[in-house]
Amino acid sequence: MTTQPAARYAFAQLGTVPVVTWPMFDAHPLDAIVTTRAGGVSAGRYESLNLGLHVGDEDEFVLENRQKVAAGLGATLDDFVFCEQAHRRTVLIVGPDHRGRGARERATAIQGTDALVTVTPGVVLVVLVADCVPLVLFEPHAHVLGCVHAGWGGTVSGVTAAAVAAMVGLGADPSCIVAGIGPAIAPDRYQVGDDVAEAARTAFPDDLGGVIRPDGKGRWLFDLWEANRRQLNTAGVPDEHIHIAGLATGEDTPFFSHRVEQPCGRFAAVARLHDRPMS
Repeated sequence: MTTQPAARYAFAQLGTVPVVTWPMFDAHPLDAIVTTRAGGVSAGRYESLNLGLHVGDEDEFVLENRQKVAAGLGATLDDFVFCEQAHRRTVLIVGPDHRGRGARERATAIQGTDALVTVTPGVVLVVLVADCVPLVLFEPHAHVLGCVHAGWGGTVSGVTAAAVAAMVGLGADPSCIVAGIGPAIAPDRYQVGDDVAEAARTAFPDDLGGVIRPDGKGRWLFDLWEANRRQLNTAGVPDEHIHIAGLATGEDTPFFSHRVEQPCGRFAAVARLHDRPMS
């Protein structure tokens, strides 16, 4: 009998909000979703489920959109934790005292941080994206959850590897981590200059092939999905535990793209631990 590979992603409904899920997380005690453009109240360039308070949208619309996501999870905004992302490798261990940070006001978000890790059930981790890669990481034995924002800056700085290291510090075994890599700018559309190409060469000195390649026009194409897959591999996460959704951002997709559409909204990876199953 031939075993079929697990689906890389699925579209689902979270209350009134359409979302993307990774089916491999279904058997585990957590919520892990990626929102789309749809299901919200924002208008114009932010239509409709913009979750970013920093992009020029009306705050009241953003908060209503966030409430819709919270309601779909059976949570409140007081359970959510947002960070002010800085395209670096900084990781924060999130606990009960961080609940509500950045959920209603941008000023209270955790500053200068691109990855959140927790062992606290019920805390909702959020990273905002609109081309950058969102990742959800879960280690079932240590019951550790991570949520990562990885643009090119965070990727070459090693933010995904730093998140894995933070999880290991909480008892996780990298070989047991399950990783979902979410929608991002497609490799054949992410054109970068020599400065980014040089940073990628430094980050991947042994084998740059497949991560970055010439575009034939004097610039380069950067594959953020592949780059983060390799970082997970190097950190000890096996390939069979890494699930790349392969969904692209852009005007003709369900996902906002800052590069193509700015100004525009932000979608999000949202993740929450449930209580450990009783043994």
